[in-house]
Amino acid sequence: MGMRKLAPKARVQILNLLCEGMSMRAVARIADVSFNTVAKLLIDAGTVCAEMHDEMVRNVKASRIQCDEIWAFNYCKQKSVASAKSAPADAGDIWTWTGIDADSKLIVSYLVGDRSGETAIELMDDLRSRLANRAQLSTDGHRAYLEAIEGAFGADVDYAQIIKLYGPTIDKGGRYSPAECTGIKKVRVEGNPDIAHVSTSFVEAHNKTMRMHMRRFTRLTNGHSKKVANHAHMVALYTMFYNFIRTHSKLRMSPAMAAGIADTFMGFEAILARIDAAQAPKARGPYKKCAPVISE
Repeated sequence: MGMRKLAPKARVQILNLLCEGMSMRAVARIADVSFNTVAKLLIDAGTVCAEMHDEMVRNVKASRIQCDEIWAFNYCKQKSVASAKSAPADAGDIWTWTGIDADSKLIVSYLVGDRSGETAIELMDDLRSRLANRAQLSTDGHRAYLEAIEGAFGADVDYAQIIKLYGPTIDKGGRYSPAECTGIKKVRVEGNPDIAHVSTSFVEAHNKTMRMHMRRFTRLTNGHSKKVANHAHMVALYTMFYNFIRTHSKLRMSPAMAAGIADTFMGFEAILARIDAAQAPKARGPYKKCAPVISE
């Protein structure tokens, strides 16, 4: 079944199911389409969603931004890459970085990449370009943020890190038991941040939301990403869904409406209209008959 024959309602359903935490194969079964149809629509939607975010999330008036990076993996986990059969070049850990407005809960910036300083710099440059005013910034203690924020904002930011202090794990716990957090330390880095508002709680709560809404982030399943490109497309689709389409339970509106960059809810139809506009054959001009060339 090709994309052209799919009814608009079916296409909306596929995008909706992808954003509600269903795997691509499960979506294909429920929507009664081929896996390739779902994959093609995800690529098309991810491509236009990245463009729409870039255009629409501009001049954001935000007083407090929280940033974090969330782990997932492509094909296999980093430690298994060496022994994995036919692992692609980009197999292993994959990090999704987000910058969220603590008040409107808007995802101002996001980026899929590794956990390096270069990726941090890219995120912070993007974040700076989208903000309309000086903001207070909070991150965890990941060192990559220091140089990135210095480079993007200079002294024009109120920035502090929240550093978690860990003790030994008390009980043996399960295989996935984390070390116990015994306390936190708030460290001023630049400007004059309000220490009471130095927090990563909202961005960390959103990490859970991302894991709930994107199947490829769920741990201990086989729904993980097999292609980095598809991972990035899904994050782009989810970001439009979260910012503009979904009702935020606490705000009773979309984050985009709370941030003042949208007047009303958007539907998946807007994304599909953009896909169709991008794929429409370009109109040709009137046919001109050329005079024959007479060779000497």
